[in-house]
Amino acid sequence: MNNTSSAYKRIVVQDVISETKDVKTFQLLYEDGTPLKYEAGQFITFIFPKHDQQEEDRRSYSFSTTPGLDDIPAITLKRVENGEYSRKLIDRTKPGDVLLTIGASGYFTLPENIKGYKRFIFLAAGSGITPVYSLVKDILYHHPTLEVVLIYSNREPIETIFHKELTNLQERYSNRFKIEFLFSTSPNLLRARLSKWLLEVLLKKYAAEDCHQTLFYLCGPYDYMRMATIVLQTEGVSSDNIRKEHYAIHKPVRKNEPPDKAIHRVEIRMNGNIYTFETQFPETILQHAKKMNIPLAYSCESGQCGTCAATCTQGKVWMWNNEVLVDAEVEKGRVLTCTGYPIEGDIVLEL
Repeated sequence: MNNTSSAYKRIVVQDVISETKDVKTFQLLYEDGTPLKYEAGQFITFIFPKHDQQEEDRRSYSFSTTPGLDDIPAITLKRVENGEYSRKLIDRTKPGDVLLTIGASGYFTLPENIKGYKRFIFLAAGSGITPVYSLVKDILYHHPTLEVVLIYSNREPIETIFHKELTNLQERYSNRFKIEFLFSTSPNLLRARLSKWLLEVLLKKYAAEDCHQTLFYLCGPYDYMRMATIVLQTEGVSSDNIRKEHYAIHKPVRKNEPPDKAIHRVEIRMNGNIYTFETQFPETILQHAKKMNIPLAYSCESGQCGTCAATCTQGKVWMWNNEVLVDAEVEKGRVLTCTGYPIEGDIVLEL
């Protein structure tokens, strides 16, 4: 394994809980006893060394637990037929097994200015419920003035992750938590799947007023989220009021190039260390950092998860894809190193 492995931590599986036929929850604690710090809605990235130990794969899985509510952090994931590591985790992993991780990260979290909102509407499909469940619990337990709406799509009730738990929460918080369960096997075809028409109907039902004080969180397959995003924006929802988390990373095709392809100096300040190098298109900041074995955190490498985010304190970074940082974060200097290039001069990044 490369020499960035010093940044990895060993984490021990405490328990494995079956949720549905192909879904399990894994409780996790660091081997050295240090707390596993995370926020509701975040994910943890695991390192899977390959046979020669010189290369590795990375996979990220969302927490279903909520800090301050659940004693032991846990992730919930679904077995995917073509998912090498989800199959290994579901089929083989048992209590006592040790995994390598770079820790928790992600931007699918509650905003710092949460008091400026009245309502949170969550759209989840299948195992996309995992980070949403974490967030819903956080709001219901810790923010008693906020309304919560969950629009949750599945094939049928028996395959619905956390169906019982969500129903119990709805009964307990009936005055401010509403759920719209959608099942594709339903004979009522108008409510079987989340269509453009149905989403428009539900928006009129739950967000006809104070739309600017409503935050929308989306997690599901690419086409599902694309449709939902288009409908929300067509209905006048600002992009800053939409948060998205991809549970299956798609690899977007780069269709554009930076306006500046010259060589520029990059300085990275991280954990008391300073790293410097020069790079230029077509090599992204992250790609060059990996070549130099600089231990930057990363996962998707395509601008969709936010693990690699840094703050640009000097200079300018151009990103060919950004599906996670909202405009307000970009204005504060947040950038993605996996899709970013320095332009118009040298840059300084802080992590």
